[in-house]
Amino acid sequence: MIEKKVAIVTGAARGIGHGIAKKLADDGYAVAIFDILKFSDVKENIVQIKEKNIPVLYFQGDLTNKEDRNNFVKEVLEEYGRIDFLVNNAGVAPKVRKDILETTEESYDFVMDINLKGTFFFTQKIANIMVAEKEDNEIEIEPKIVNIASSSSYTSSPGRGEYCISKAGISMITKLFADRLAEYGINVYEVRPGIIYTDMTNVVKDKYDRLIDEGITPIKRWGYPEDIAKAVSVFCSGMLDFSTAEVINVDGGFHLRRL
Repeated sequence: MIEKKVAIVTGAARGIGHGIAKKLADDGYAVAIFDILKFSDVKENIVQIKEKNIPVLYFQGDLTNKEDRNNFVKEVLEEYGRIDFLVNNAGVAPKVRKDILETTEESYDFVMDINLKGTFFFTQKIANIMVAEKEDNEIEIEPKIVNIASSSSYTSSPGRGEYCISKAGISMITKLFADRLAEYGINVYEVRPGIIYTDMTNVVKDKYDRLIDEGITPIKRWGYPEDIAKAVSVFCSGMLDFSTAEVINVDGGFHLRRL
């Protein structure tokens, strides 16, 4: 078992997840990345993390595939011998935005299987390992789970309903696991990003540029992966150990719903 704390981050090959992985590496944690992208396609991003002189494990797998989830966890435990933090970041938007009156079952299943079903059962898997770690008197560990939800957890976007439903589900996953795991001293938290500049939002950049300029957020700028990473870092730091199911909105104040 390594002495460093170990953080699993899903979907960390790029975007928000990559920002989170880099920040946790800066904090001194070993990192294990679970992502569907080929290593060769994201090698430069992974090298950026490795350059911080911390252990980094990259596993290419599908979050919706039980065998891939199990093989990843097996590799993490063989390599590191412990799991301290789980950051559920992996997620997708619909391949094509459609009005909810036209949404297809294929698009619904694609989004929900990754964002919600895969996340739920991966969290279940890791949570049971964390419970076993807490019950093992030879391991001193204070594990935590952080879910990356979205302002879409509560905001209606009829042009991508399946995404909104999946993120609302993530917020309930936070509550459920926070409730269930509290007796073991395992805290569960949630970060709700707002308008964050990534590959996912780049396709609607002009729309959000206009909305930000018009004042949809009190803080008039795009958010960036680094903004989300800072919130995750706070949750993992242990500074909020008397809080669970807590939510940090990283959205430029969008949640104020101002008039």
